[in-house]
Order: sequence, then structure tokens, then C-alpha cells
Amino acid sequence: MPSPSPSETRSARVAVIGGGPAGLMAAEALAAGGVEVDLYDAMPSVGRKFLMAGKGGMNLTHSEPAELFVARYAERRSQIEPLLRRFDAAALRAWVHGLGVETFVGSSGRVFPTDMKAAPMLRAWLHRLRGSGVRFHMRHKWTGWGDEARQSLRFATPEGERLVEADAVVLALGGASWPRLGSDAAWIPYLAARNVGVSPFAPSNCGFDINWSEHFSSRFAGEPLKAVAIGLPRSDGGIDWRTGEGLLTSTGIEGSLIYAMSARIRDRLTAGDATFFLDLVPALTQQRVHDEVTHPRGARSMSSHLQSRLNLTGAKAGLLREVLEREDFSDTARLAHLIKALPLTVTRPRPIAEAISSAGGVTFESLDSQLMLDALPSVFCAGEMLDWEAPTGGYLLTACFASGLIAGEAALAYVKRA
Repeated sequence: MPSPSPSETRSARVAVIGGGPAGLMAAEALAAGGVEVDLYDAMPSVGRKFLMAGKGGMNLTHSEPAELFVARYAERRSQIEPLLRRFDAAALRAWVHGLGVETFVGSSGRVFPTDMKAAPMLRAWLHRLRGSGVRFHMRHKWTGWGDEARQSLRFATPEGERLVEADAVVLALGGASWPRLGSDAAWIPYLAARNVGVSPFAPSNCGFDINWSEHFSSRFAGEPLKAVAIGLPRSDGGIDWRTGEGLLTSTGIEGSLIYAMSARIRDRLTAGDATFFLDLVPALTQQRVHDEVTHPRGARSMSSHLQSRLNLTGAKAGLLREVLEREDFSDTARLAHLIKALPLTVTRPRPIAEAISSAGGVTFESLDSQLMLDALPSVFCAGEMLDWEAPTGGYLLTACFASGLIAGEAALAYVKRA
């Protein structure tokens, strides 16, 4: 009998480009399916943004009910929900436990490793991936396709250009935030040239600039805003309020409360309305604030009066002086109203390089349900390079893991059919 040809004996080979959580998860799914897996990353090591995110405590996911969880993805809920049905928060926790890393639920409902660190988890994961046969190629920056075929991948390496053949490709190249860690969006021209739809990137989970006076900026930059609420007007005339904490900066305002509302603030800014409201004492009713402000103050200054009656000191008192006019302090009824709804006008989001994450990327309309590009069969996309966004709280990571798993399993099924 004739000897088998090389094509009949060669195992399918899949290239994964990008070494963040989505790419690593895709590589794991592929290796488990018995194909050859090569993972390429432009940086000297994988998981750099993952490790950076873990420096403040590795928030893996969230323990809230599924209905609330999927609602965090807003306009992209319908695209993200099927991914989470395959790999949800509970599945992610079980998977982490499988790496030998225990987790716990914090008071906010967020889920963390017991040691609050990312590095031990990443080390255990990489050890398992190498043991399953995944080959890692660092300092390989993807620069598009070769001229001959779609599967011919072009990389810039320290030794010069390298061409790689693959039967399928999973792209997990990240968004546009934190470019120094590898997510520089340099891949956009290569996909756009192949008729792949890509929405422009915009900062998400970011701070905003406000035109502070020099005096206010020098005096209060770095001061926290504790127990405040932010209000965003609705089209029906109402206001949506959310309580939390913020941080004043030399250029504006940031912090967890601002990040949680950043997508809506950014969209309002784009539409031409750059004003939101700050409630400096959300624990008190409007009537209570009115009663305290209008209480006779005798010879005391208004600043002393507000400190005594409402405990408005420091940054909160400074904000009132920065934003309000002199006559506002003479009209006690108006002042009481403004303490509960102080208007702040932002000028722009902070640069995307400073943002925790980004919105925009490969449109879901360019993908099938298994995250394969319609314009490029055999090419799959996952992670933050997709056009979605979510607030902090573990939602970003969970969707990255889920999309990586889906893309990896779909790429495996593709090469098995071929």
C-alpha cells in the first residue's frame, strides 16, 4: 500500500495570537482537543495586563445573579449572554479552583483569589498549558498575512520577519487601553483591509477632564470623594443616581463611581451634553438638607455653617466653592438644592492609554455565532478586541475568558471538519 502523504499524517495546527486571558483560554481548549497549538505574543511574556490588573487585588468575576450579571454588558448583552451560558461566573470559579487557587466572595459580591494575587494563578496556568503541549513564541508581533494565503501569518521578531502557516487562527489581540502592556490596536489595518468591520476604539472605565481653576487643582488634586452619588439625566426628564466613591485629580475626576458610569458619560459627551450631577450628601433627603442649610446660622460664615450642619468639609466644600457663584451661597434654598445636585461639566475623557478598558473593536456583525469572521473563514476573534464593554467588577475578565473558550472550541471544531 502507498505510504500516507504528509498532509494525511500531520496534526492540524492552530495559531493563537495574543497571550492575555482570552488567548490563553483558547489555547487551552485547542490543546485539550489534540491539535498542535502555537501561541504568539508581541511582549516578552504573556499575561502582562492580567498581572497589572491583579496589583490592586485580582477581581476575577462577580457573584451576583445571572440576570444582573448579563445586564452589565448593556447594548452588547445579546451577544455576550450566549458566551456566558457556555462559561459563566460559577464555571470560572470552578476552573480557577482546578488550578489549585481558592477564591472568596468579598463584601461587594466581587470574587477574588484568597491571596488577592494574579501571579500564582498565571504561573499554575502556564505550567498546565506547557504540559499540554502549547508552544509559546514571545516577541512575535503580528503584522498581517502573507501574500500567498490567508493562513500565512506574518510576524516581526528580533531575528527578522517570520512567516507561519496555520490551519486556523484565533486572534486575541486586545483592545486599545494600556498599550505599553501590548494592547495597542495595531491590528486594525490588517483586518480592515480584509473587509472586517471594526468600530473605532474609545476609552471605557476611565476618568474625565474638568476645567478646574488652578487654585482648586493645586489644593484638592488627589483628594477622595467618599459617600457621594452621581446623577445622569434621562430622556424622560428623570435622573439616574448611583452612589459610590470618586477621586479628584489635577485635570478632573476619576474613581470607581466614575468608571461605573463612564460609558454613559462618554456617550452623553459625544452627543453634546457634558454635564452630570453630584450629590454631596446622598444619605440625606432633600428636605433634610434644606432644613439644615436654612437653619439660622447667626454670625457664623456659610462655610462654618455647612460644616456644622452637614459636615461638608475638605474636597466637598471645595467643590461648592469651585462650581457655584457667590450669589448661590446667599440663596439658601438654591444652595440646598445644589448640594444635592451639583452640576459638573466634563470636557473630554482621559486618553485611552490611561483607561482601564476600551469600547469598540471587531463588530459582532462581522462574526458568526462561534466568533469566526465571515470575511475570513478559519479566523476567530476573542477578548477585548471585540466590540463590547463592561464596568469593572470582574465582568471584563469573565467575558474575556468565555469568548476565548468559545473561539478556541470553534477553531478546534473547524480544523476537525477540514
